[in-house]
Amino acid sequence: MKKSPKVFSSAKEAVKDIPDGATIMSGGFGLCGIPENSINAIANREIKNLTVISNNIGNSGRGLVTWLVKDMIVKAYCSYVGGNPDLEERIHDKRVTVELVPQGTFSERIRAAGLGIRAFYTPTGYGTLVAEGKEVKTFDKPCILEEALGADFAIIKAQKGDEYGNLWFKETARNFSPLMAMAAKTTIVEVEEFVGLGEIPPEDIHLPGLFVQRIYQGENYKNDIEFEKIQEGK
Repeated sequence: MKKSPKVFSSAKEAVKDIPDGATIMSGGFGLCGIPENSINAIANREIKNLTVISNNIGNSGRGLVTWLVKDMIVKAYCSYVGGNPDLEERIHDKRVTVELVPQGTFSERIRAAGLGIRAFYTPTGYGTLVAEGKEVKTFDKPCILEEALGADFAIIKAQKGDEYGNLWFKETARNFSPLMAMAAKTTIVEVEEFVGLGEIPPEDIHLPGLFVQRIYQGENYKNDIEFEKIQEGK
């Protein structure tokens, strides 16, 4: 039986056509659920002027920080910059432009792009720096207009996936990934476990393969923990 054309042999093959100047969404929250293989494969390429959309642009020297230290990123949309001295340094030096987006608004801007909604109003951020330069309209309260946030590519990680891209995520590692897959022109997925067709029950599919263009088997996962806390026995 011929394999689905969505299946790629490696991370290197799956990301090899990402060009200079691309806009890339990267799933994950902190270091949880990040697409480690895709991040590393892109870090090994000589591309630049990337715009990155991710909750945080790496953390504690890991994740998307590998792109930062190679000066591959020129603009970033994110919700959190704490714990990332590499990003802070580049913000202060004006080497990276950052648009800090409230986390709920961040999720909704991505979801809107996936659903074809061009913009929406939200009260979040009204009266703050977030609202500067944005249209304001009063409903039950003043709201600001936020535009949808799409991308050329999305790189995400799932726990399980089949050759047609049907995915199952483990617990909170799902985070922003399904929304990003819907909002990107090309979605590249790495999975910890490749399963046969039908092994993920239809009612358990978190993201249907319709939104996935490329999928491959990941390897050598670190699954880093940012701040490990161990409770000593009593």
